[in-house]
Amino acid sequence: MAYLIDGNNLMGQADPYFKFNSSSRSQLIGRLLLFQKATRARLFLVFDGRPPEDDRAIKLNPKFTVLFPEPGQSADELIEELLNCKKDRRYYQVVSSDRGVREIARQHGVKSMTCQEFWKELKKILKDSRASRELEKQTEASTPLEISLWDELFGRK
Repeated sequence: MAYLIDGNNLMGQADPYFKFNSSSRSQLIGRLLLFQKATRARLFLVFDGRPPEDDRAIKLNPKFTVLFPEPGQSADELIEELLNCKKDRRYYQVVSSDRGVREIARQHGVKSMTCQEFWKELKKILKDSRASRELEKQTEASTPLEISLWDELFGRK
């Protein structure tokens, strides 16, 4: 599955005060990296506005790209442009709370979900992933020497 995400919409779902917090993009990207690691999904995250550097496409890894529109172009227009470029759209899902973007996705034969639905899924997957990592932690068994040393230490009292 590949997700084409309207970044500003999702940030608004994650943190209603994101416009006042300059680290919101970084926090969102961090959560999405964990989501991607757990699901192995391909992610295209599209933000409105200027990129932090001059690069309009930032590849965080082979399956995660952060995109910014050209000057004068909106993130919605960039999402539509990306959908026009994709040949096999069955594997894509658009994430946006913008009805217009979801309608564009529907016209291109792409499934869509609201940011609220995606945010619930993301939180559940991160929670499950955290729980499975806890279960996978390996505990080391004590060696017979360690047991005898502890026995000797506590046996003295």
